[in-house]
This record gives sequence, structure tokens and C-alpha cells, in this order.
Amino acid sequence: MQAIEIMTEKVSGKPDQIYETLRRAIVRLEMEPGSAISEKELCGRFEVSRTPVREALQRLAEEDLVDIHPHSGTWVSRISFALAEEGFVLRRALEVESVRRAAALVTEAGIAELDGLIARMRLTLRDDRPADYLEVDDAFHAAIARISAYPRIWKFIGLAKVQLDRMRQLSAPVPGHLAEVTEQHAAIVQALARRNAMQAELAMRIHLDSSFEVMAAIYPGQPAMFAEASNANRVARAG
Repeated sequence: MQAIEIMTEKVSGKPDQIYETLRRAIVRLEMEPGSAISEKELCGRFEVSRTPVREALQRLAEEDLVDIHPHSGTWVSRISFALAEEGFVLRRALEVESVRRAAALVTEAGIAELDGLIARMRLTLRDDRPADYLEVDDAFHAAIARISAYPRIWKFIGLAKVQLDRMRQLSAPVPGHLAEVTEQHAAIVQALARRNAMQAELAMRIHLDSSFEVMAAIYPGQPAMFAEASNANRVARAG
């Protein structure tokens, strides 16, 4: 995968806008894990000084999305399977609680919103836009968190699942995977429509567990993308 031209239009130069643009590109794997980042090039693309670029890169480093080595350079971090797995555990715990509470609070308008998001998922599948599918997927889960009246749950999940999101990009093209995910989403909505908390919780568990199984199966076959796999390969070669 080649790094793409991620900055197609000028932003105002604020560090948070630069951060959001870079973060999205890294999470969507438009900036390849392990690729070098040129501060000078970013300054030129954003038409800013080094200060806001460095501030944005520091925020990304705190999320383990970039590796900064003073006097050496800055790179897009490789995916950490360990952090992705941790994010999955945290996400599952919070989402199970969220969907259980949503079952007691959901309205007909809420069900209609969720059905509308599933319809959008089907459209992205029809048009073969897996990256866009994942954004609608996030909107679906964020809507459930909002219905649960615990909207900050999704904020915490978002912070925990950043490495998991990069793995989702790798799993999205797996044949049949997103179609199955869509049906799992539909099962969640059906349980919510029945106001059945136990069924909603079970449907959410099945969905999240099976999705992570698909992602985990990709890990051994993509050593260049993952930090742990790359380290293991280096050790093996040294031995």
C-alpha cells in the first residue's frame, strides 16, 4: 500500500485540525504502518509552521499512532495487536452495558435511526466502499450509546479502540465479512425493537466477538503491518 496524498485542501492550521486529518489517514491505513513522516512535507501541505504540526504529531504519539525518535525521525507506528486486543476487551464491556440500557430506553425514532444506518451500510456494500462502511458502522454503535443515555461511553470506546480500528481496515475486504456484520447489526436492532435487554446483549456479544475473530485471523499473515509480528521476525532472523 502506498501512502496517499492525504491533504487535498488547505486547513486553517490549528493543531487539532491537523491532528484529525492525520489521525483519520492513519486509522484508515492511508498512511501505511511503518512509513516515514516528513514534518517539512506536512508543513508545506498544510501551509503552516512546524509548531502546529509538531503539536499534532505529539498527540498522535500519545495514542501510539506515530513513533517519534528525536534526531532520527518520525514514523507511522505499526499496529499493536496487544493494544488492539485490550481495546476489544474494553469496548465489549462498555458496549454490552450500553446496549442493555438502550433496550430499556429506545424509542421508535431511535429504532428508525438505527434501521436507516443499516440501510446505509447495505448501500456501501453494494457500492464496494469498505472504508466508508466502517464509518457508518461507528455511527451505528455511537447511536446506541446515545440511546442508552450514556453518550460519553462512545468517547471512551473511541479512545480505547484506535488500534482495533486499524485492524478493522484490514479485515473489511475479507469476503462476506461486512455482509455478516450487517446482519449482526440487524439482529441487535431487532432485539432493541422488542425491548429485550438479554437478547440485545447476546446479539452485541456475538457481533463483537465474531468480528474480532476475523481481525485476529489476519494478524499472522500481515507481519509488516504489526509491531509484535515485526519484532518477532527480527528476533527470528537474528537467531
